[in-house]
Amino acid sequence: MNISLLPNKFKTIGWLILIPASILGLVVIYTDYSIEWLNIKTFAILNKDFGKSTEMFTYLETNLINTILGSLFIIGGLLVSFSKEKTEDEYISSLRLSSLMWAVLLNYLILLLSFLFIYGISFLNIMVYNMFTVLIIFILRFHYLIYKNSKNTP
Repeated sequence: MNISLLPNKFKTIGWLILIPASILGLVVIYTDYSIEWLNIKTFAILNKDFGKSTEMFTYLETNLINTILGSLFIIGGLLVSFSKEKTEDEYISSLRLSSLMWAVLLNYLILLLSFLFIYGISFLNIMVYNMFTVLIIFILRFHYLIYKNSKNTP
């Protein structure tokens, strides 16, 4: 199977986006930090607030900090995940596939446990985090396997 990956230089760009987006994202999540000038009126295809009716194709006032950081995290994570290694061979490809399968499996096990044991607004928080866990698990597993392999190679 021939899978086209991005050139290796995109991995560096991905890390330069992913690391700051991760750090700032955690700061925003745990401190409820927001930037005033990012409170803007933006277009929304669908909007439903608690206790209000559903609005479609509307404009609403919102702070875009979560949108920007989430988008940067996804872009950085995809660049890191789908860029070639300096030496991309069949073994690296097998590690990549194995890591992706492992990430999807672990992600859905976490999701299953969440369905069974977490309820209310906490479940909504878990679903938000769940959007990012496949990328996080894949990147951690893939780079761990590469690191482990480099230690075993003379």
